[in-house]
Amino acid sequence: MNPFIIANLGFRDVLDILFLTVVAYYLYLWFRGTKAFKALVGLLVLGIVFTVARTWGLFMTTWVFQIFWQVLIILLIILFQSEIRQVLERVNPLKVIGFRKLPDPGKWIPAFARGIYALADRRVGALIILERTDLVEEWITGGHPLNGEPGPELLMSIFQKGSPLHDGAMVIKGGQVILVSCFLPLSSAERLPKEWGTRHRAAIGLTEHCDAWVIAVSEESGKISIAREGQIILVDSLKKLFQLVLDAITPLSPPKTTLMKRAGSLLTNKWQIKAGSLGLVILLWLLLAGQQDFQVNFRVPLEMKNIPDHMEILKPHNPEVQITVRGLRKDASTLSERNVHVELDLSLARLGRKIFAITRDQILLPNDRVQVVRIEPTQLKFEFKNRP
Repeated sequence: MNPFIIANLGFRDVLDILFLTVVAYYLYLWFRGTKAFKALVGLLVLGIVFTVARTWGLFMTTWVFQIFWQVLIILLIILFQSEIRQVLERVNPLKVIGFRKLPDPGKWIPAFARGIYALADRRVGALIILERTDLVEEWITGGHPLNGEPGPELLMSIFQKGSPLHDGAMVIKGGQVILVSCFLPLSSAERLPKEWGTRHRAAIGLTEHCDAWVIAVSEESGKISIAREGQIILVDSLKKLFQLVLDAITPLSPPKTTLMKRAGSLLTNKWQIKAGSLGLVILLWLLLAGQQDFQVNFRVPLEMKNIPDHMEILKPHNPEVQITVRGLRKDASTLSERNVHVELDLSLARLGRKIFAITRDQILLPNDRVQVVRIEPTQLKFEFKNRP
């Protein structure tokens, strides 16, 4: 690793690292628990291998990876178009300023609540997950994708005994059914009521891992209950069910805290993930920074040679030249006044004043992989006199 790359770390580099750290952190949160997450990890490993191969000049490996990337990216877009669409929807700036159209709870909750009570009246067991801020895909297994409104007809067709999808839970997100026939983790808590079967233990088990609320309809008693935060609430009316579902999907408002507490929470909340994202981005930055197009400015003392023996310089004293050099960061970052020299031939000096031009040919660089793009000043005016 070139130490000069770190020594030339600037404000834009720090901003670049911090921005990508935020992106990596939220990508991990959004994709965690999804099928696309494993693909992202695999892509990251392949990207590191490709970067190392290109940095070390492994021609054959680099060539194979360049062809491989072209095919792989297209395949990933096709296979994970649903996850990609969800990420693009999350970063949509229109939803921040209020232009995002959210499902109206008044349209789907009443029909959904009636459907739950229809299941209870017929003693049809059901398990329905209301996803909130945490992704439930991390904690559930199985499941079949589905896209539809959770009305009475859909609920009855899914959970009736003859349906091949009745075994398992349904996931509702944003007023839409997104998954059916999912399996939940069972609660390991002790002293639970004996009348609670597997369905209720599964409902409590999921709420012990995330902030989702789970509606359970008992097949034996026909009772309706909602699990949240590891607790069971018995629902005894249609109005209460409507209000609980509305509370479940209502966006959570952050508690009012001081600025210092918010800043502290920003650093400490999920700090392991944030530290891992920062470390990963720094590692990638160090691997890629050497290939960055980089520009460096520095001042170099002018080295004067071939001064006639009978003459001496009156002005200027200790002249310097400012040079701007551009090239790959691994090459340009190593340059400084210690290894760059500017030589000026004064063999044509005469009494009085003489103007000498400063050109690229007079600048001696340690390698030819960089380019001098600017010299300031481009000429110097000297005054000479005879030696006494």
